[in-house]
Amino acid sequence: MWIPTEHEKYGVVLASFRGTVQHGLPLEIGDTVQILEKCEGWYRGFILKNPNVKGIFPSSYIHLKNAHVKNKGQFETVIPVEDSVITEMTSTLRDWGAMWKQLYVKNEGDLFHRLWHVMNEILDLRRQVLVGHLTHDRMRDVKQHITARLDWGNEQLGLDLVPRREFSMVDPDEISVTELYRLMEHRHRKKETPAAASTHHLFVHVKSLMSANLGEELEVFFHIYDGRENRPLSERFFVRLNKSGLPKSPEKTERQCTLFVDLGSSDLRKDVYIVVHIIRIGRMGAGEKKNLCSVQYRRPFGCAVVSIADLLTADSKDDHLLKVYACNTESEWHQIHENIIKKANSRYNLSGSNTGLAVALQLLHGDIEQLRREYMVLFTRGVSITRKLGFSDVIMPGEMRNDLYITLEKGEFEKGGKSVARNVEITVYVLDIDGQILKSHVTAGSGEPGGDEYHSLVLYHNNSPRWAEQIKLPIPVDMFRGSHVRFEFRHCSTKDKGEKKLFGYSFVPLMQEDGRTLPDGTHELIIHKCEENTSLADCSRYLKLPFSKPSLPSNNQTLKGTKESFWITSFLCSTKLTQNGDMLDLLKWRAHPERINDSLSKLKEIDGSEIVKFLQDTLDTLFGILDESSQRYGLKVFDSLVHIINLLQDSKFQHFKPVMDTYIESHFAGALSYRDLIKVLKWYVDRIVDAEHQDHIQQVLKASEYIFKYIIQSRRLFSLATGGQNEEEFRVCIHELFMSIRFFLSQENKGTSPVAQTQAMFLRTFPAVYGELLKIFTVREVAGFVRETLGSLPTTVHADCPLEAVKLQCIAKTVESQLYINPESRCILLPVVLRVLQAHMQEQRDLVMCARILTSMLSLIKKEETGTAEPVVSEEVELIVESLLGVLLRTILEISNRPQSAGTAMRLQFQDVTGEFVACLLALLRQMSDRHYQQLLQAFSSKDDLRDFLLQIFTVFRILIRPEMFPKDWTVMRLVTNNVIITTVLYLSDALRKNFLNDKFDYKVWDSYFYLSVIFINQPCLQLESFSPSKRKKILEKYGDMRVMMGCEIFSMWQNLGEHKLNFIPAMIGPFLEVTLVPQPDLRNVMIPIFHDMMDWEQRRSGNFKQVEAKLIDKLDSLMSEGKGDETYRELFNSILLKKIERETWRESGISLIATVTRLMERLLDYRDCMKLGEVDGKKIGCTVSLLNFYKTELNKEEMYIRYIHKLYDLHLKAQNYTEASYTLLLYDELLEWSDRPLREFLNYPMQSEWQRKEYLHLTIVQNFDRGKCWENGIILCRELADQYESYYDYRNLSKMRMMEASLYDKIMDQQRLEPEFFRVGFYGKKFPFFLRNKEFVCRGHDYERLEAFQQRMLNEFPHAIAMQHVNQPDQTIYQADAQYLQIYAVTPIPESQDVLQRDGVPDNIKSFYKFNHIWRFRYDRPFHKGTKDKENEFKSLWVERTTLTLVQSLPGISRWFEVEKRELVEVSPLENAIEVIENKNLQLRTLITQCQSRQMQNINPLTMCLNGVIDAAVNGGLARYQEAFFVKDYIMNHPEDGEKIGRLRELMFEQAHILEYGLAVHEKFVPQDMRPLHKKLVDQFHLMKSSLGIQEFSAYVRASPVHFTNGSPRPCRNSVPNIISPDGGRGIVRRSYPAVNRYSSSSLSSQASNEVSNITGQSESSDEVFNMQPSPSTSSLSSNHSASPNVTSSAPSSARGSPQMAEKHKHSRENACLSPRERPVSAIFPNPLDPAQRAAPHQIGDTTLPRSDPNLSAPDKAGSSAKNMRSQSPVPTSRSPQKTTVPPFTPSPTECQSASLVSNSPVLSGSYSSGISSLSRCSVSEASGTELPAGDHPPHPLPPPTTLPNSVSSSSDEPIRRENKTPPPYSVYERNNPRRPVPLPHSLSIPPQTDPPALPPKPHQLRTGSMKLDGTSDPRVPRPRPLPRKVSQL
Repeated sequence: MWIPTEHEKYGVVLASFRGTVQHGLPLEIGDTVQILEKCEGWYRGFILKNPNVKGIFPSSYIHLKNAHVKNKGQFETVIPVEDSVITEMTSTLRDWGAMWKQLYVKNEGDLFHRLWHVMNEILDLRRQVLVGHLTHDRMRDVKQHITARLDWGNEQLGLDLVPRREFSMVDPDEISVTELYRLMEHRHRKKETPAAASTHHLFVHVKSLMSANLGEELEVFFHIYDGRENRPLSERFFVRLNKSGLPKSPEKTERQCTLFVDLGSSDLRKDVYIVVHIIRIGRMGAGEKKNLCSVQYRRPFGCAVVSIADLLTADSKDDHLLKVYACNTESEWHQIHENIIKKANSRYNLSGSNTGLAVALQLLHGDIEQLRREYMVLFTRGVSITRKLGFSDVIMPGEMRNDLYITLEKGEFEKGGKSVARNVEITVYVLDIDGQILKSHVTAGSGEPGGDEYHSLVLYHNNSPRWAEQIKLPIPVDMFRGSHVRFEFRHCSTKDKGEKKLFGYSFVPLMQEDGRTLPDGTHELIIHKCEENTSLADCSRYLKLPFSKPSLPSNNQTLKGTKESFWITSFLCSTKLTQNGDMLDLLKWRAHPERINDSLSKLKEIDGSEIVKFLQDTLDTLFGILDESSQRYGLKVFDSLVHIINLLQDSKFQHFKPVMDTYIESHFAGALSYRDLIKVLKWYVDRIVDAEHQDHIQQVLKASEYIFKYIIQSRRLFSLATGGQNEEEFRVCIHELFMSIRFFLSQENKGTSPVAQTQAMFLRTFPAVYGELLKIFTVREVAGFVRETLGSLPTTVHADCPLEAVKLQCIAKTVESQLYINPESRCILLPVVLRVLQAHMQEQRDLVMCARILTSMLSLIKKEETGTAEPVVSEEVELIVESLLGVLLRTILEISNRPQSAGTAMRLQFQDVTGEFVACLLALLRQMSDRHYQQLLQAFSSKDDLRDFLLQIFTVFRILIRPEMFPKDWTVMRLVTNNVIITTVLYLSDALRKNFLNDKFDYKVWDSYFYLSVIFINQPCLQLESFSPSKRKKILEKYGDMRVMMGCEIFSMWQNLGEHKLNFIPAMIGPFLEVTLVPQPDLRNVMIPIFHDMMDWEQRRSGNFKQVEAKLIDKLDSLMSEGKGDETYRELFNSILLKKIERETWRESGISLIATVTRLMERLLDYRDCMKLGEVDGKKIGCTVSLLNFYKTELNKEEMYIRYIHKLYDLHLKAQNYTEASYTLLLYDELLEWSDRPLREFLNYPMQSEWQRKEYLHLTIVQNFDRGKCWENGIILCRELADQYESYYDYRNLSKMRMMEASLYDKIMDQQRLEPEFFRVGFYGKKFPFFLRNKEFVCRGHDYERLEAFQQRMLNEFPHAIAMQHVNQPDQTIYQADAQYLQIYAVTPIPESQDVLQRDGVPDNIKSFYKFNHIWRFRYDRPFHKGTKDKENEFKSLWVERTTLTLVQSLPGISRWFEVEKRELVEVSPLENAIEVIENKNLQLRTLITQCQSRQMQNINPLTMCLNGVIDAAVNGGLARYQEAFFVKDYIMNHPEDGEKIGRLRELMFEQAHILEYGLAVHEKFVPQDMRPLHKKLVDQFHLMKSSLGIQEFSAYVRASPVHFTNGSPRPCRNSVPNIISPDGGRGIVRRSYPAVNRYSSSSLSSQASNEVSNITGQSESSDEVFNMQPSPSTSSLSSNHSASPNVTSSAPSSARGSPQMAEKHKHSRENACLSPRERPVSAIFPNPLDPAQRAAPHQIGDTTLPRSDPNLSAPDKAGSSAKNMRSQSPVPTSRSPQKTTVPPFTPSPTECQSASLVSNSPVLSGSYSSGISSLSRCSVSEASGTELPAGDHPPHPLPPPTTLPNSVSSSSDEPIRRENKTPPPYSVYERNNPRRPVPLPHSLSIPPQTDPPALPPKPHQLRTGSMKLDGTSDPRVPRPRPLPRKVSQL
């Protein structure tokens, strides 16, 4: 049976449990579980991180832990009872774990590894803490280490700063906000700036001396030297080196390393040096022979110096190589270091080029104990301590030191009967009172142990040697009395024996008879002469002698007169001995009572270090004197006491204060002293007002803290001794004393007067007295003293009076004192404190101190757990609110708005103050209860005051929410702030409703309220979605989602507004919209309905909600571009508002608005997604175009439109789409006029006139057109600019512009342009972005990009897309699928500008532009069989399905792709198919023949192959198949409507034979010798072909022909009937008779055709790549290379197009959608101008053809067959004349041109081939029409102009009908309307000479004979005028 658990509530999983049993809960090792029930070895519960899933698990798998249960029962929560540091470690490591893996993903390897080490270290420390075996101190260290590591990791990972107290996390609810702020600030500062250490130490490690001339042992001495005062600062560090220059005892590191300790900050300056003296031990002369002398001398070697300042930059123990200078003149040895420092080292030579002392030097900072912890290795390994000479900057009590330093300065010696000066060596001994030598008490320096004696340097032959050697004598204090130092002088002989002969001695006693030690300073000692063998063992013999010259009695002339002297300098550093006689006199006052007065007077002159040495003895002496002679010496003793107390205020001696405190507590015994002390103190206070000199009185008041300590302790001792006698008397004395104090404090003085300074001095020390008074008086009494004392201060004080600041400091100390902590005293002191605070804050003075006081006050006020404050606390809060809330708000506003001063310190100070005041405000508001708020709001006398208060507090709250208010990692503080704000706002919103609604409505207050609410919800620290799950959970548990609370409050307040809502429309739309974009569903549900309300009220007011719509749209763009909003929001917005407006009368317009906004959101979301890093440019561009068009067409937002134009422009530039970039910028250019209207600064444009901006845009666009090789467009803009410059007479710029235009013309002619491919792309499925979804586009490919590459690119851009493998239109299932489908195939452009393309003599470079620019329509063909397929002749049933796609804008344009607007589907019949195939092949033949004749071809191979292909195919049955299919009676009977077409086919077949014959004649002329056999074969085959067609003689046929062909073909008159073709003309479904039949005039080989074919349809050699089908012998075909079906692939050569076998062989390919153009059946019939094969070799012309349909004809033009009948008749004119007609400004559309005619002016054919069957030439948009001469030999004669043609196009024609309802191209440069210039027409063309092969009639190009075609073409030799610009985009 399951029983609820009592104690087993919380545990950790020890082993993983799979949970395979029924109801089992799977557990992972380390999971924490909460246990609910137990049953026989099983527990039931849940894992804490997933409390929703409950289950059972074995109890043996769980390690139970103690836990504290809250809310016992169903909703209980369990808190583990463990160390808070452990809890924090666990949760932090979990958070880090996830982030640590992310670091690896982001490739932040360095931090990844560092964090890994720290995590392991923390886990290790966690184990140590959990085991619990650590000592208390070690546990503290470990916790400190853990928290330091946690803080480091949090900082590195950008996590929050954790407020801690004593290593434990602090709950912000359990401490006041001011305290929380202080903790955060402390941790923040600690992180920012470590406090600078005041104590420094120098670590020295001697490595070696590198020198060439060693060989003797060395002694190296280091000391620190002050170059400014020329004195050593430290004792010496001494290292012995062996003969190799290495340390002598390498195993003893303490002999090589030292720490120069206790350097003050003042010692770290440039003129403080490390000085190194090196002494060699050996022979007298460095070069003497070894065996000369065995005695060792200490001789000078060299010196090195380095400045300490150089080490400040080096943090590590850098090795330094110190230069060693050798001393040449030994007499200067004592000052060699000074000379080196002064740079006078030229007199010394370096001891060798490689000589140097290698040492490691490092500066360490902090006190010595800190160093012991941080550099443990250093101290455990061993390091000697080298002390400072004298005491350090701070003397610590208990420090024991007794060092006497003696420096051997110099000596003066007589020659002693020698001819040369002596070599003097001194030996130093220390002897005790018994004359025994003190062992080991002479040390040369730290590092080496002390010795019994010391031998000085020997300076060679010097009677006045100067040694300057310092030795240290660490003699114990008890041995000082009676000890002396003896100096023995010996002459060192340099003779063989090297003896040292004693010749004199000196001595000095260390202590005088009266107990004073040897005074510091230089002493001139007497040298007592003696014999060489004199024994000095009995010191009593010489101690009676005088030792120094100054102490000689005046009658001893013998010794006084001697010249020999020896100087030493002594310096005592002792904590126990003194050299001061006055000090000794005072301490021994009982021995000499008469000297008391003098001793007390001299006390002030004694050095402080001497006094603190004997502090306790001195104080005992003073109180002893006071007790015995208080009347006589009371004042003097008091003054002495004041002097000593104030001495301890000095920083050097401040650590002795505890010594005095201990003395007062434990040793002070003056029970009667209090009376005298009070009396003297009162006497001084009473004299203050009248005294002239206040200095001494100020010193007395400065010491008042300790004076009161003595008074109180004395009284307590007296009470203990007497049982509390004289209590009343004592109280009266104290009261009188305070009355005197109050009197002097109440004096009004100027701030600088001495009395005011004395008042300030008292106020500084007064708070320190409170604690002492509390030892005797009650809390209330002391509080009364303080209140009255502080209250007695004058209130009217000048603002600049220094006393004010001191008064505030006194208040601060009072508030921080023990006295104020007690609630009893607080209620007495609070009014005084508040009065002073209020006065200062109102005047904005001393704000730092005010903040400190306020912080201290508020940190004492705490609510109880129940939430209700104690009555006392409640009263305090009430008082503070009443007096300070208003002024606190004003202060925060003032500080926040104050301009930041230049000084960083000031700025930081204000920043700190702001933070503290803010914390105070929050603490105060958090303490306020309902009652406080009610009292506060009732206290306002008028509505205006309340209004001002509300505005003020709302503004302050807005300041508190600012991100810069707190450092970014202070989330804890921010959450507390927000909690306080929302609580306060809930209270204040009631006041807002009650006081400022209806007739009392106040817009400003409400606006401020809403504005605050909005920014509150939007602040980053409340966006819980961005936090980790654990952090989010903690915040929700503690505070809930404050955004939802505030949102509900906004909604509630909004509903209360009623008709006043109109005041906030449209102003609040943007802010509320921002709130609804916050990704919190509850908040959105609350806030979105407000928009319905706004629409409703706006509708009531103005009958529409245009304002609401406009504002929504404006704000949506900016907010969504910042990353706000998502798809969920769009759906929610749509659904909520649609539901809301269902019953409204304005429902329709409402739905429209919602739909518009929703569509905008879709586009903006797409745009944002596309703009993400890593997205491809194509997607970004497409999305931007979609959005840009939306803004223009649907929203008409000009500014947004222009912004997106520039965004799109930047994207194009980045993608190097320069042409598209130009078109994009033209959109903006188009909006501007050539006017002087001033334009404001906008985007990156400066303030300028409209003309200037348009000029700049023009130049930029031209530059980009140039880079995009779209030079024709650039030329038009150049002209426009040139016209402007010309109109302003700006000839300089005009000249430049003309030159630029010329350069563009040059580029057109000289530079190669690549021809792009075009691809149709369908995007199907719901997963595509909105702007692509279920739409089809045509895309302009990149340079060299073929279908495979394009398809791969698209699949890379959409990696989840599936490529569809067919070209059929998808069905609805694909449209609605939750997937992405891509359908891609190549399409053929249909050029608009046929006039240029049709002209002869226009270079290909020019034509290529018109083929691929300004393309609106694209074609795609798919062959199929209709009806029964004839296996013998498949041409009978081979139809073509032709799809024409019309775009919304022409390509190229503002994008590389545009959406398909219209899609037309027509079917081409087999007969029309055949006509097109032969027409195209004829055109190709003509082109090649013309190129060959005009010698444009380098070789004749292309013509050879083309002839071979056609003749061979025809012989093998190609044309015969057509005859079989269409010329049989059955077909003619069944298809009577095709009569004209059959006739046309027959004409074309005969025409082809004629062209072939002419081509063979040309071929014969140019064919090389080796290809003659092939030519002969071709001629033979041609005869066979003729016979198969039944053609005998062309001339006869032509003569017999009843009608001449138009352009060389028999046709009916084409001008008699308007050429109108209805869509109904087709058979079955809308089918079109293929119209290519009328596209060609047949008088001459068109140069246009030749150019076009040569450029576009080359490579018959590679034609078999397309289908790789050889003709079978049994099957006749049009091409020897191919037997492909005529309608298979647009890039296939024309020879493939008549193949009867194609349909069978490639049936499987017809549905293939995404194949290359070469492989795809779809394009096989119509060569794509962009085909790679064709473009790759533009001059290699083979078996290829042009497209067989007119690119400019619309569907209706091509649909019927009746037009063909009209086109097949033509009248035969008798003469020719040039015709003139106007030319339209741009290529007209097919619908306008369809009946316009072409008059053919064809020169006469000569020879036997002038038969009337003429070459086929491609004409432009309108139909070719005209007459032809009969065959003859004469040049043409002028013809009369024809009658006016119906539907002809005039020059003033409007926009083509085809596009009248379509969005025009964004800015068609091509269509700029420039006025045309009149052009003189040329004479008729000459006839080729008869010597050449018989001429094929040239193409009838009217302009050559002076006429202009009606269809818009013009003379190629005349520059074609450009149309004027047409303004399209008008916003």
